[in-house]
Amino acid sequence: MTTVDTEQVGGSAHPVEYRVDGRVAVLRIDNPPVNASTARVRAAIISGIARAANAEDITGIVLIGNERAFISGSDLTEFAEPLLPEPQLPEVIAAIEQCPKPVVAALSGMTLGGGLELALGCDARIAAPSAVVGLPEVSLGMIPGAGGTQRLPRLIGIAATIELVCTGTRLTAPQALDAGIVDELCATEEDLLGCALAHASRQETKRILARAPIRPDAVGSVEAAAAEAIRQIGARPRVVAAIGATMLAGAVPGSDALAFERGEFHRLRVGREAQALRHLFFAERAAGRDQRGGDASHINIVGVVGAGTMGIGIARAFLDTGLNVVLLEANRDALESGTQRLQQGYERAITRGQLDETAVRARLATLTTTMIYADLQPCDLIIEAVYEDMNVKQNVLRQVEEVVRADIPVATNTSYLDLDELAASTSDPGRIVGLHFFSPAHATKVLEVVHGTATSEATTATAVALARRMRKTPVVAGAGFGFIGNRIFNAYRQQCELMLEEGAYPRQVDDALEEFGFAMGPFTVADLSGLDIAWRMRQNTAAHRDPHVRYADIADLLCEQGRFGQKAQQGWYRYNAGSTQPLTDRAVEDLIDAESRRKGIARRPFTNREIVRRALLSMANEAALLLADGIAARPSDIDLMMTLGYGFPRHHGGPVFWAAHEDLDTLSAELQQLRQLTGSGYRAGDLTLLTAVPATSRAKAVR
Repeated sequence: MTTVDTEQVGGSAHPVEYRVDGRVAVLRIDNPPVNASTARVRAAIISGIARAANAEDITGIVLIGNERAFISGSDLTEFAEPLLPEPQLPEVIAAIEQCPKPVVAALSGMTLGGGLELALGCDARIAAPSAVVGLPEVSLGMIPGAGGTQRLPRLIGIAATIELVCTGTRLTAPQALDAGIVDELCATEEDLLGCALAHASRQETKRILARAPIRPDAVGSVEAAAAEAIRQIGARPRVVAAIGATMLAGAVPGSDALAFERGEFHRLRVGREAQALRHLFFAERAAGRDQRGGDASHINIVGVVGAGTMGIGIARAFLDTGLNVVLLEANRDALESGTQRLQQGYERAITRGQLDETAVRARLATLTTTMIYADLQPCDLIIEAVYEDMNVKQNVLRQVEEVVRADIPVATNTSYLDLDELAASTSDPGRIVGLHFFSPAHATKVLEVVHGTATSEATTATAVALARRMRKTPVVAGAGFGFIGNRIFNAYRQQCELMLEEGAYPRQVDDALEEFGFAMGPFTVADLSGLDIAWRMRQNTAAHRDPHVRYADIADLLCEQGRFGQKAQQGWYRYNAGSTQPLTDRAVEDLIDAESRRKGIARRPFTNREIVRRALLSMANEAALLLADGIAARPSDIDLMMTLGYGFPRHHGGPVFWAAHEDLDTLSAELQQLRQLTGSGYRAGDLTLLTAVPATSRAKAVR
């Protein structure tokens, strides 16, 4: 490239470099760390476009980013303000569309959200092989606000736009080329600028909104796409607005459609739902931040002890990551049964089109099964996933310790047991760490990393790095009953069961919480996971139960009758053979009524609002206690755990976010009432701990 002029547009404070190559102006956007769109970037682009437009020797313009991104998206810290800083993105795109010279976007790396909208405002889009494009605004509670719902239908049609916008699907460069979003795919990253320069030299101005007609859709495809989006995500305001804005494309003048889209974008952007989803976005980037120095690249072989449901799920999670797995089970029948379930799970993935047979064969080829502990010797990390019993797990850890290398981490998948007590049974507690997977282990996006009192920082950092390598979000918790997730869920379950004694029934509680947004209510969840699991936990901790806190016996009574949930065809509900549909069981309601009479509790009607507020308040209170006890490092970690691992509705942001946006005096008064209902031993936390501005708000985040 022959560069005849190079300088920073508007001075060094502006992260856009202006160059001239022949008769083409090149505006290179470089805004570390992720090449986000900010007010400074936008102002610099406008300045560069104006300069090129006024230069008589310039015939075309190229916009290009750095190797990481064209523009990775907007800086979300700007979105929290009532008014966005000027200039806003539509002004940048208007400057491009008013420019009399062709403008070509050269895309590499991430081109998301406003980055793609900016590219759509150009006359052509050239992509490097690394380019990825998408419009993820709906996942953040908004819709595209700078023409995404108007320009894209002119390239790919309304139905495809609805799907892309509502799901936030990211397309690779070849996929974007096939769809018609990009015009040319260059051979290598190094060729990108040359291809864009050549294109800009011959490109005519071809503004999508002004000249391109709406690409026709097949009959019924638009309705089908809208219905599928609502089926997948629900009729959330952001989904309905995205569908509505997209369907305006071509139906009204472009200026009117753009004004509607922008209005909806701003309305949703400042709403509670968008605030909640941005909160979780920041939370994911802050999770495990204090342990980011770890390295898991040396882990190639993982040993999994236990071939039960969880052990098999964990083994698959590691196989899916590309690791070799040694699966150990002391019982031959259990080992064979577990291996068969693993193979069946992969067969289902093939049937659903999630994996092909070649990929499955490759993964299973890296699995070794054994009944001999000495076969764990080559492993770089061990995780036990055996029966949830202290003695059983301690025995396994001791046997593991006898055969594995002294320098490798040894993890436990315990859900409730005392990590410090488990670690104390070994000769080196510093390498014992909790890796609490959630079912299904291979699919759930969160991994609770439990740092015991003796766990070394290096061990925890390695576990966090491993979680990221597995594409899971690591949430670090301190050692203590139930850690973060199960401790909060236990408090939530406790209050839901107490409400049964006071007048509610399982169906009403589940319906109320599902109406709030949970995928399943607590009693449906209990039947799905098995009532016996929590029963064993309660039996193990019965001796330490505070007699001054009310205890609901109903779940124990169900277990004593063998009502363990779906697997027994009866639990809180009853189930027909081969069905997972919960059916109200009058026998359970009679048992609940009898317990109320036995305890002298006068039953009363509950409203759905009462049920929801009491359930959420119990979670928020336990969150405050977790922070006070040092089990959770930051409030946002709690929300992340509950939304990713326990089905708390993301559009409500988590129990901490919910509490932080409620009136503190009202919540405090309700908490005192809850303490009176639950017993004098009930711990009331300091709810002001939930209202502090989380550290995550200072994190750099773009989308």
